Amino acid sequence: MTIEELKNRKTALGLTNEMIAKAADLPLSTVQKIMSGATKAPRKATLVAIETVLSAEESRRRNASDHTQVTRSSYAYEDLPETHGVVRDSPAEYKYSPVSKNISEKRDGEYTLEDYYALPDERRVELIDGVFYDMSAPAVIHQKILGELHILFRECTDAHEGQCEVYLSPCDVRLDMDNKTMVQPDLLVICGPYDLGAKRFEGAPDLALEILSPSTRSKDMLLKLYKYQNAGVKEYWIVDPDHETVLVYDFRDGNFYPEKYDFDSVIPIHISDGQCSIDFSRVNRALKKVRSSK
Repeated sequence: MTIEELKNRKTALGLTNEMIAKAADLPLSTVQKIMSGATKAPRKATLVAIETVLSAEESRRRNASDHTQVTRSSYAYEDLPETHGVVRDSPAEYKYSPVSKNISEKRDGEYTLEDYYALPDERRVELIDGVFYDMSAPAVIHQKILGELHILFRECTDAHEGQCEVYLSPCDVRLDMDNKTMVQPDLLVICGPYDLGAKRFEGAPDLALEILSPSTRSKDMLLKLYKYQNAGVKEYWIVDPDHETVLVYDFRDGNFYPEKYDFDSVIPIHISDGQCSIDFSRVNRALKKVRSSK
């Protein structure tokens, strides 16, 4: 995205330079210079950080427009603890209020794994820091991408006969090893021993991957980004079907800025230390084949 496009999106959203700087963990002076045109050739990582904030806010507003019957609180540009200025939506933005005779109403932050397991089997949610988040049924394109990626990741792990295994959602992951969080990444890679007979994975996977949808975009790009990084996930992929991009975060070196790829890229799996890559053009070809057959 060009600087001019960033400026236009900023203006359309009514955001200030200060809001963007805080959300993207950038110096205010840096954002001011970019938006004013004083900086002619800013770093790519800086532009990606700004674009991520603007995209998340656009998605939040689009979702709010689609679900006006739900009472929503204002978007809060607030720092999360132990992270680099990542912002989050209020839980009310995509909160699920459990309706079950087995669960008593509690305040956000008070729900536990006991409440999670008391939900009806047909209700698919995630529990994050004691708050339930709804997970609507994924769209067809979501499942097509996920299926293709599972094949490609399995090819990598099988070719090198290492200790890594690939799993698809729904798989429960007790991310923080506490009683308040249970997530379901779309795809996860586990490297090391685990209990095959267990009903859930314990602790952070080595790699987590989420495919964005209108109902999960803000959660995946902001809240789960923060949770995965702080829980010890080494690598996080965010696949965006709408914009045909993939953001890859390598958390091992403490860098919170992603590498951005398009759907025709060969994307390295960082935790493989150069042994494995995903040729995303194979996914793209599979999508185009389906579209052309209509």
